[in-house]
Amino acid sequence: MTERVNVGEAIARVLEAHQVDSIYGVISIHNLPIADAVGRREKIRFVAARGEAGAVTMADGHSRFKGLGVALTSTGAGAGNAVGSLIEAMNAGSPVLHLTGQVEREYLDRDASFIHETKDQLTFLRASSKAAFRITSPDNAVGVIREAIRVATTVPMGPVSVELPIDVQSSRN
Repeated sequence: MTERVNVGEAIARVLEAHQVDSIYGVISIHNLPIADAVGRREKIRFVAARGEAGAVTMADGHSRFKGLGVALTSTGAGAGNAVGSLIEAMNAGSPVLHLTGQVEREYLDRDASFIHETKDQLTFLRASSKAAFRITSPDNAVGVIREAIRVATTVPMGPVSVELPIDVQSSRN
């Protein structure tokens, strides 16, 4: 029988398989399943940032010396705060994986002012990253994360953002 874990746990395992040793981020209600899995597994060091721009800047610096840098941010204003640092990483050609939360799938793109929601988040992430993905199903979460890592680390390297709705992160895959 195959072990079923939530998407947050599956993402932590994928990052471990790619030799990620540190994640830089801001813990939020919209990324708790990932943060909890990283903390519970104790294989990746979580470095708390004072803001999302700092988290991405630290991941950028990490990537310039050690390979893939990973940042974890909140959704909405949190993801927006990461934009300037994503642009810097893009200009430097830094391989950064930016994981950001998102509201529940039911409320995506409704512009209804749900907690931490912002209009067109995926659009501004695409504009400030080499690529941006949205995971809409637990079934494709691992594949999208692997693809995002591949894109970030393929020349020309650059930051790749991935939106993960909170209900997807909590779902079993």
